[in-house]
Amino acid sequence: MKKLTCHCENVELEVNIPEAGFPKLMRCNCSLCKRKGAIMTMVNQENFKILDGKSSIKKYQFHTKVANHFFCYICGIYTHHNPRRDPKLFGVNVGCLENFDENNIKDIKNMDGKNHPMDKSGDEKI
Repeated sequence: MKKLTCHCENVELEVNIPEAGFPKLMRCNCSLCKRKGAIMTMVNQENFKILDGKSSIKKYQFHTKVANHFFCYICGIYTHHNPRRDPKLFGVNVGCLENFDENNIKDIKNMDGKNHPMDKSGDEKI
């Protein structure tokens, strides 16, 4: 289990990342993520837990209002989200992980959230 905190450390989360490392690191080019510039990885619900600061976590939604983007309202740092493609998953900001060394990143997948399939299929109201 790894600890994840916002900048002011008011929000504290715990995520289970496999010993072998991150399953997949990604960046998204949607209108929100490109502005955040965060590197993310996905975990299942059972591998994600809010330890402290739940009252400091605020939710932001836009466009289809399916994805939930969470941030600390005190310091403004994005900590995690639930993606549109599977709202039961949690995307976590790996830059918030304790002892995270961005120099060890080798591969980052670029996700095309700007051209999300839900925007093309007519399922925007899901």
